[in-house]
Amino acid sequence: MGSGNSGFSVAGLRRLREVLARYVESGKVPGLVALVSRGGETHVQALGTMRHDGGAPMRRDTIFRMASTSKPVSMAAAMVLLDECRLRLDDVVEPWLPEMADRRVLTRIDGPLDDTVPARRPITVRDVLTSTFGLGMDMTALGTPIMGAIFERGLTPNLPVPMPGPDEWMRRLGELPLMYQPGERWQYQISNDLVGVLVARVTGQSFEEFLRERIFDPLGMKDTGFHVPADQIDRLPPLYAPDPQTGEFLVWDEAEGGRHSRPPAFQGGGGGLNSTADDYHAYFRMLLNGGTHQGRRILSRPAVELMTTNRLTPEQNAARNALATDNVHVSFGQGQHGGWGMGMAVRTYRGDYAPVGQFGWDGGSGTSTYADPANQLTGILLTQVGLSVPDPARLIHDFWTTLYQAIDD
Repeated sequence: MGSGNSGFSVAGLRRLREVLARYVESGKVPGLVALVSRGGETHVQALGTMRHDGGAPMRRDTIFRMASTSKPVSMAAAMVLLDECRLRLDDVVEPWLPEMADRRVLTRIDGPLDDTVPARRPITVRDVLTSTFGLGMDMTALGTPIMGAIFERGLTPNLPVPMPGPDEWMRRLGELPLMYQPGERWQYQISNDLVGVLVARVTGQSFEEFLRERIFDPLGMKDTGFHVPADQIDRLPPLYAPDPQTGEFLVWDEAEGGRHSRPPAFQGGGGGLNSTADDYHAYFRMLLNGGTHQGRRILSRPAVELMTTNRLTPEQNAARNALATDNVHVSFGQGQHGGWGMGMAVRTYRGDYAPVGQFGWDGGSGTSTYADPANQLTGILLTQVGLSVPDPARLIHDFWTTLYQAIDD
């Protein structure tokens, strides 16, 4: 277990297990899989059950809906295209995404959709990869005409209706004005789904095919994809979204016959992946290794550095900070990292137990995946409880707080 400078203390790991077990035993979270690794040492805990009323136990190879922790993984496809000069950061996106040409921009965020000015410049690849192209899920602007239009058009996941196929999704997206000028400010989610469409159009392959060929297969991520095959579906738990008032475990998505039981019309880079703790460990270890896996190069070192270090100016980042600090009751304190790279958060100030430089992201299905270059540490926590209640968010916080105390040196 604890072998001096390489890994974790025995007492620290025991305490980590106790903190995780408390959530399961109290009934707040039916089950979880946690993987922690440092240096050459890896420890996995699989606690609780797949369903809240018992049944099969959680296992190391349980498959989870990764939700927004899809973002740091799906972004790697775009980085391959940058490495191969098939995309350039300051290329305009119009040749591949003609629906994004000739944008109009809202005069004010809460104004009518026809009160617009022309975009000052075209949208670039950089804008899309850094989530600053001008449209996104703005939780500080709920109730505005533009956010209503985004929901009505089915442009975001987790609505009652599934998202349309990529070409129809692009057509609907192209009907809307931008909320902000291209490059002006960071906005959540839509850019990450746009990355998937961009990759598919540049490569002539589906987004998933390209990810599988260039990222998943080389890393041995055999259980990662946009749906779970029928012969593996028993490894996928239901996803619960507990009632915020009563805490009752409501099923948001069943495994059999649910959203992840068949290939989706839209392969969502922002939140569509299913995966396992070991598959995600392989990916984040590759990032910590500067782009290599078992001696094989997956991404260039500069591509990894671009993804995993802050890309935002203070002006671009203002909305992100506002969500994290002014809407803590909504975000449960998630998002207080400072910076954003490409597809993931990057800590640029010390706001909790994790040091500057840690990178990764959290998912609305109760998932958390980060790596930390300073400590050569990876942590992956996967649950089947959505963030409709604060319990999974508190579990995530307690996991990281306890994990950082378990470092033995």
